[in-house]
Amino acid sequence: MTSILRVENIVKSFGPTRAVDGASLDVDKGEVIVIIGPSGSGKSTFLRCINALERVDSGRIMVDNEVLDSGGRNIHDIRLEVGMVFQQFDLFMHMTVLDNLTLAQRVVRKKTMAEAEQTAFQYLGRVGLQDKAGAYPAYLSGGQKQRVAIARALCMNPKIMLFDEPTSALDPEMIGEVLDVMKGLAQGGMTMLVVTHEIGFAREVADRIAFFESGKIIECGPTAEILNSARHPRTMEFLSKVLK
Repeated sequence: MTSILRVENIVKSFGPTRAVDGASLDVDKGEVIVIIGPSGSGKSTFLRCINALERVDSGRIMVDNEVLDSGGRNIHDIRLEVGMVFQQFDLFMHMTVLDNLTLAQRVVRKKTMAEAEQTAFQYLGRVGLQDKAGAYPAYLSGGQKQRVAIARALCMNPKIMLFDEPTSALDPEMIGEVLDVMKGLAQGGMTMLVVTHEIGFAREVADRIAFFESGKIIECGPTAEILNSARHPRTMEFLSKVLK
């Protein structure tokens, strides 16, 4: 199967610190990869490089066979294909849920208001929030805000979805509703890279798990293999703590 995403030996430094240090990963269409590892290991920076929020110092990123230009000339085109959901919801608080979902569609995708609203209601239905279209984010729970953020990303019709610890800012009782939406996306064939500490989600949904340490992917393999019989001592040590 041809990779929809290919990351080749990318390096990203902040001053003397190499946040990502020669990481490589191939992702097939429809594949779900969960990225785990300790805090500060480069997981989030890795995702931000894929979405061109951070410009790599070296290496190559290809999205659907198009190389992300190091000079930034095709960043806009790449971002249209790669949706991203962050830890914080980043919704426009002065705008209704519907306006949050239609803005980028109209400005970037050049849709009419009617077209944008139709798409918005479609994806609000998918995340179970059609009845909140007229609400402002301040009146939503954390889980609802994150589901709106997911719907907003889906409205742009991306080929790949990146999730950067999407449940880390949520109260425990709200985590399940967001993970259920993500499970539905995975079952629907969405290509997904997910940075998370939710090992139960990884066990249920992920095709592969990649373990980050010091900016490197030091182990990557099928989910059951990594969780049950990881080979690298550092992966084993990490999992021994999070699987308790």
